[in-house]
Amino acid sequence: MLRTILRLLVVALGPCVCLAADSNSGDSATPLSASEVPLKVDFAKQIRPLLNEHCAGCHGGVKAAADLSFASREAAIWAFEPGQPDDSMMVERIESDDPDYVMPPPEHGAPLSDDEKQLVRRWIRQGATWALPWAYQPVRRPTAPAVDDPDWCNNEIDAYVLSQLESIGWKPNGAADPSLWLRRVTFDLTGIPPSVTDRRRFLEEVDRFGEKAYAMEVDRLLADPRFGERWASAWLDQIRYADSRGLGLDGRRRIWKYRDWVVRSINHDMPFDEFTIKQIAGDLVDQPSIDDRLATAAHRLTQTNEEGGTDDEEFRVAAVLDRVNTVWQTWQGITFGCVQCHSHPYDPIQHEEYYQFVAFFNNTADCDLNEDYPLLQVPLDPTDESRAGELDRQIESLRKQVFDAESAILNDDVIDWRAPVQLDATADKQTEVIVQDDPRAEAGQEFVTVDTLSSGTTITLTAQPDDAMDALSAIRLTLRPRDPDSGLADSEWGFVLSSIKVRSIDAEGGETELPIERLVVDDPDPFMRPSDSLNDKNKQGFAAYSRIHHSRRVALILEQTAKLGSDTRIEVRLKHNVQLLAAFPLVSRRGRLDLSGDPTIADRLNVPELLQLRRDLDHRIGQRKQIPSVGIPVLAERPEHLKRPTHVFDRGLFLTKGERVQPDVPAVLPDLTKSSGGEQADRMDLARWLVSDENPLTPRVFVNRVWARLFGMGLVATEEDFGSSGDPPTHPELLEYLASRFRGSDDWSLKPLVRDIVLSATYRQSSNGTDDRRAEDAANRYLARGPRFRMTAEMVRDAALAASGLLSNEIGGAPVHPPIPEGVWKPFQGGDKWDTAPVSSGDRYRRSIYTYTKRSIPYPMFATFDAPSREFCTPRRLRSNTPLQALVTLNDDTFVECASALARSMRLLDRPTPDRIAWGFEAVTTRPPNPDELDRLVRLYKAVLADGGDAETAMIDVATVLLNLDEITNK
Repeated sequence: MLRTILRLLVVALGPCVCLAADSNSGDSATPLSASEVPLKVDFAKQIRPLLNEHCAGCHGGVKAAADLSFASREAAIWAFEPGQPDDSMMVERIESDDPDYVMPPPEHGAPLSDDEKQLVRRWIRQGATWALPWAYQPVRRPTAPAVDDPDWCNNEIDAYVLSQLESIGWKPNGAADPSLWLRRVTFDLTGIPPSVTDRRRFLEEVDRFGEKAYAMEVDRLLADPRFGERWASAWLDQIRYADSRGLGLDGRRRIWKYRDWVVRSINHDMPFDEFTIKQIAGDLVDQPSIDDRLATAAHRLTQTNEEGGTDDEEFRVAAVLDRVNTVWQTWQGITFGCVQCHSHPYDPIQHEEYYQFVAFFNNTADCDLNEDYPLLQVPLDPTDESRAGELDRQIESLRKQVFDAESAILNDDVIDWRAPVQLDATADKQTEVIVQDDPRAEAGQEFVTVDTLSSGTTITLTAQPDDAMDALSAIRLTLRPRDPDSGLADSEWGFVLSSIKVRSIDAEGGETELPIERLVVDDPDPFMRPSDSLNDKNKQGFAAYSRIHHSRRVALILEQTAKLGSDTRIEVRLKHNVQLLAAFPLVSRRGRLDLSGDPTIADRLNVPELLQLRRDLDHRIGQRKQIPSVGIPVLAERPEHLKRPTHVFDRGLFLTKGERVQPDVPAVLPDLTKSSGGEQADRMDLARWLVSDENPLTPRVFVNRVWARLFGMGLVATEEDFGSSGDPPTHPELLEYLASRFRGSDDWSLKPLVRDIVLSATYRQSSNGTDDRRAEDAANRYLARGPRFRMTAEMVRDAALAASGLLSNEIGGAPVHPPIPEGVWKPFQGGDKWDTAPVSSGDRYRRSIYTYTKRSIPYPMFATFDAPSREFCTPRRLRSNTPLQALVTLNDDTFVECASALARSMRLLDRPTPDRIAWGFEAVTTRPPNPDELDRLVRLYKAVLADGGDAETAMIDVATVLLNLDEITNK
């Protein structure tokens, strides 16, 4: 035990990651000599990085060897005596000469240097103060620093950047050429390059209006509907948007209306707090609209496994955990996923806190189902959404009123339900069923199936009524998990009653069919239509689909009250025709019958008010069906009486459940305020917590992602990890300023934030740099030059389409199928066809965001440029440069067609050949060619003609060269 304790003090201080970081913000470690040990040791900068790098492997949230963890002060305090280093075991062990006692053990690392030991001693002497990692501390609004050259600054952003540059003796680059700034900002705001006309208009405005022209251009670009397409693409990486289910057959999933919602929301500059609340809990807002509910499709983008023989509960749980991890990566920038199996190795987040967070998402109605239930019918025509939404609200209200009125008869305190004095049960096929006393009731028996079940099983229940019953008006069927005690936590496969038949058998054996008028069920909004149980030709019906946790009840209401003679028996036949994934029959496993001759049942179900409610409901449902719509998977909560419990998974395995937990957030972050009115916090409370003034992570993470999209790297390079093991911010004060203004004066709006960044002198700098500067700061962390980096796959393709004039301006709609190489499309599901859009169709040249995204077969061009498969949340893309990318831009059908279209546009110009080529160069690069560039292109054109080519071929070759310039793949 003692050996592991002192591993924490292998404190070879890691290299400083923070470039000129503020002394009060950011966690970084800087090697110190003995004379440089500060009078006041900074735990965040000097001690925590040391513990994370050298100690957390044994003394973190994973192992906590010797019950010692440095994830929190409480778990580590016993290893040291604050203020008394000589009495601290830490000091004793790191200074020991005994190889069996010293920490770290020789086999685990070199001993601490004298300087490092002095640092630890001084830290303990000063009280061994502890602090949360910087990202968990409240957001504050700093004061902009004073700089030596205030005239360089366009806004406060520049003051923070220039202050750091001046502190190291550097000067910023000069401003980029107006044409290059225009190209940069147009790509960043719309994802495509400016046209030749755009460039020339902008240059004229610069001559006429001066600096004002830059702001005018930015405002124009922010209002461009293509702004939403460009920034939606970045969001869809986070939320792992795809048009297919992912696992197993990876079949198609119709969810594109969510993608269009994101584009539309960004174009309308929906505040990020509203954007968040709708996606987390849009179904729980008061009187939700179509848009509100559609937004929750963000969490139905999890993968579904259609493969035969899989357990849908396993993959439902996997989907829930993926939602949890995605929320934390996307909104909080924390590696929360590792807490599934153990406490966080670096941050003070406990294992059980992970499952408290899981509880927010564990009660949604969806399962790992091929049908993607529940589905929201979203009108194809957006102008129908208001009317459809109003009908949906009316239908929901009417359905609830009908349910409340009808379902009351299921209760013993409302209707006189009586257990039969004798119950017999038989089953066909290979299914075996027995009858036993019901341990959960004062009287009555229940049937229980034994061992395996056969598909298509019919269970026949024969009940002997109580002698006091002389009539039968209804039968109540209660179905349970085979093991009700464990079934609540570990759900079993459910059932579907495909057909229910009832008949009476008199003492002489005479049989009389007892027609069922209707079913009254315990679920206000079931996936399947319970009434289909009355139709032999339908495979739907009353169901626990696909799993059963709680007991389920249905009342069979007879068309007419049946008179019961002496020794009359009641026979109920339950037919089960549904099985899932070719392996799991959905057959009732356990249940009982109760009988009632209560004459008030018919009256209760046929009061004029209830009859009118039913008529109104049917009318509204009929009206809603007349609106052409597409079914989109969304979130919906299970009813309170069917709520799933949530348990801690021992070591992360869903089969080994520990203590039951309630919804909550980690204690390291501000408390969650429960405002929804229920007994427990729900997703709405969670959504509001994410964007509350007290949550420090959400604004920091978001503005950092915006910065990274514009500059190629975030102020925190590890966009996915704002925890103590991630990179600290290079400009902590700038990050605080951006986060505080985004949540404060900007009121969570994206466009004002982007506007100020792209109008800053920092952004406007030339991207040129000396070799020395690039060697010292290759990643441009100091921001001493303008951004220049390789664009995303989608932007490369869209740039070629735009420059060639082929790009379609249509926004939204179902996914499209541009050309792909032969032999690539070989899906597991044969019906998933790639029907390439014809040349005559605009769908062939739509923006890349609309290309059909299949997880198991990514679009080849995107994959070559390392776009993610969207199987999981992708906080940031890693840029690459491979020879395969050049082969794509030379040979891919889309790029070949772009070259032909660009060549055609050049040839149609009524100008000399050099001027035509110069125009094409400008269309691709947003600048005129220099004399050498133009001369080489003209010589290429003439060489093709000299080799026997015609003018068309020669111009296509020139266009191909233009579309393969470095500038087509870099902004």
